Amino acid sequence: MIHRWIWRLLPWVPAVIALLAWWAWFAIDRPPASVMPSAFAVIATMADLAFGGRLPGDILASMARLLGGSALGIVTGMAAGFVAGLNRPIADFMNPLVVFFNAISGIVWLPLVIGWLGIGSPLAIFLIWNTVFFIIFQNTVLGVQLVPEVLELGVQSLGGSRWETIRSVTLPGALPYILSGIRSGLGFGWRALIAAELVGATTGLGQLIFSGAEYHRADIIVGGCLLIGAIAMAMDRWLLLPIEKRTVIRWGLVATGQGR
Repeated sequence: MIHRWIWRLLPWVPAVIALLAWWAWFAIDRPPASVMPSAFAVIATMADLAFGGRLPGDILASMARLLGGSALGIVTGMAAGFVAGLNRPIADFMNPLVVFFNAISGIVWLPLVIGWLGIGSPLAIFLIWNTVFFIIFQNTVLGVQLVPEVLELGVQSLGGSRWETIRSVTLPGALPYILSGIRSGLGFGWRALIAAELVGATTGLGQLIFSGAEYHRADIIVGGCLLIGAIAMAMDRWLLLPIEKRTVIRWGLVATGQGR
């Protein structure tokens, strides 16, 4: 029992060390508040923003954009990835294009997209989609192509149709790779969203940091950065990682440790 709790608390040790180092540095050096605020000042500022109603609104705005752009990227990336993965000539044809556009995906498009879509949620959703799509596409193609052909032939030899083969063999076999792509894609999409909100939105956590920079409020900037990182960690640890683990266990790619 004690060892279990130690392993559960171990991931928090770096955060505690960083917090203590921050407190010690501020206590010894006393930097100006506009350069680096104290931890207590950051907590007080974020509490004021939370109780004042702005912080919940910014969080909801960012999460809504992330959900919209990621859902669009996941659906289109999986659809295109399955088409390419099931047809080698199509995959070979699309691969150079995917590599090219993947190299310039994300905030590189920001100057052009501002002119196309203006300031607001459509801009952020496009950048998230553009980031997530290529990661999901590549992982889906990889997952589909790595499914053992003997399994597909086995279903077909038993009279299964092409659709039944895809549904019962190809999709389950590719799903762990797809979920790994979703996990990576959401991480990159979250970063693209914050970058887009810095200059291309009127609400959101990125805009919160930008407004803090305009008024030289380092407490808002630091608090916003900590909140962005905390939300990303929470999504990865408590949502995406459990789903990915359950999937790979469900399809027999890892052992559960039971029955030993």
